[in-house]
Amino acid sequence: MPKNEENSAAYTDGASFEQALKELETIVRKLESGSGDLEASINDYVRGTQLKDFCQKKLADARLRVETILKSQDGALSTQPFDAQ
Repeated sequence: MPKNEENSAAYTDGASFEQALKELETIVRKLESGSGDLEASINDYVRGTQLKDFCQKKLADARLRVETILKSQDGALSTQPFDAQ
């Protein structure tokens, strides 16, 4: 596992998408307000980047799991993997 992915996994281990997104939103508001010192802001930025990567991966994984439900002419239902193209 590349170092960035390893660090991201360590920071978000066990977090749900919703928890990670909420924490990311909090960090963005804090950084936008400019209320922290430089070192804290850098740490928040790093954490925010890790959370963003985690959320993007969760969304990509979810997209791959989405299935299209098809109805055949005889009325039977079946599924196939989602194809966005």
